[in-house]
Formats: sequence, C-alpha cells, structure tokens
Amino acid sequence: MKLTRSMICLAACVFALTASAQWQWLDRDGRRVFSDRPPPADVPEKNILRRPANNRATAPAEGVATPVATPAAAAPTGVDKSLQEKRKQAEEAEAAKRRAEEDRNAGIMAENCARARQAKAGVDSGARIARINERGEREFMDEAALAAESQRLQGIINENCR
Repeated sequence: MKLTRSMICLAACVFALTASAQWQWLDRDGRRVFSDRPPPADVPEKNILRRPANNRATAPAEGVATPVATPAAAAPTGVDKSLQEKRKQAEEAEAAKRRAEEDRNAGIMAENCARARQAKAGVDSGARIARINERGEREFMDEAALAAESQRLQGIINENCR
C-alpha cells in the first residue's frame, strides 16, 4: 500500500515537472522571461538561457510543415499588456484631472467676469459710491477715482470675459 502511494506521488511529481516552464531567455529589455513556449524569432540565440531537455535547436523533419510567421504573430512579446493597461488608465486619470482643473478655472473666470461687469455697471451708473478708507472712515469717490476704478474693472473684464 505504501509503495503504491509513493509511486503515485512520484508519477505526479514527474508529470508536474514536465508541465512547468522550460524555456528561459532574455528579452530585448534585458528581463528574464520564463515560458513553456519557445521564444519569438527575434530573440537571438545567445539570449536563450535554458531549453527543454528534449528540444534542442534541430532542423525540422522532412515532410513536416514549418509554421509561417504572420504579422500578428510577429508582434513584440516583451510588452506587458497589464502594464500598458495600467499606464493607459493613469494617463486617462491624469487627463480627467486636468479637464476638471480646466473646468474649475473656467468657472472661476466666468464668476470673476460676472462680478466685474456688475461692479462696472455700478461705477458707470453715475451714482455716488462710498468706500471705507484705511482709518475706517467713509469717503465718497471723486471723478478721478471713479475713472480709475472703471478702468481697473475693464481690465478685469478683458482678462476674464473671453
């Protein structure tokens, strides 16, 4: 009984070894790649570090058709698709953040524009406008101060109302 169990265990281990990754090579970025499939054709022979025991570089047997590389199969295999996906998601998140910031700035500019137009309409109305000076006293603006304030508000309107 013990012999049977040990033989089954041994057979399972041997079977598992044959199913493990048997190829090892360096890709064009210098990273080690482990696979159960042979490396792509663009990997030089010197970069192949390990092969399966029964698969040496031999010529194909006569009468056996060799697979022809198609453009789809010639795609670079050294590119990690999950890394590309993460990079794409990060770029999309950054673009969304940038759009949100631009939208926020546009809203601020629109609000500044509306306030400056409202203030300019009050200054241009001809009504007397009082201000509080640095001593806390109320003083009315003369014509020169009104003209200067009107010019300042027009500059804000020109800057924010596009």
